[in-house]
Amino acid sequence: MEIILIQDVERLGSKDDIVNVKDGYARNFLIPQKKAVVATVSAKKVLEENIRQRAHKEARLRDEALAIAEKLANKKVSIGAKVSSAGKIFGSVNTIQVSEAINKKGFEIERKQISLPADSIKEVGTYVAKIKLYKDVIVDLEFEVVGE
Repeated sequence: MEIILIQDVERLGSKDDIVNVKDGYARNFLIPQKKAVVATVSAKKVLEENIRQRAHKEARLRDEALAIAEKLANKKVSIGAKVSSAGKIFGSVNTIQVSEAINKKGFEIERKQISLPADSIKEVGTYVAKIKLYKDVIVDLEFEVVGE
């Protein structure tokens, strides 16, 4: 029986794959568990349309991410922190402060998109953060931690 997978099935295929399985496996397990549907002519047409729309949407999202990356490429962000006389920061600077500083510049970047060179930064200086805007669109942003 030919079926269309609705979700990833281990050792069978991934979502939106059209695969051939034994009739009993399809009728007794995959279809009742809502992991697959029968691959009728109309179901195949719906699948093709969904794949086409998803590709168009992903291309638009990637283009938007590239535009934001182009704007972020030459920006430099400054983050203020309370500092001791030895140059150590009281506490640390993490992705939350970096995202707030970027958002003040007019961008909408979530802290989950930012990865720092270390888990937290505890000294004054210049650092580079990697911002993942889309699956394959990653931009390096230079930021400076200064004492207040």
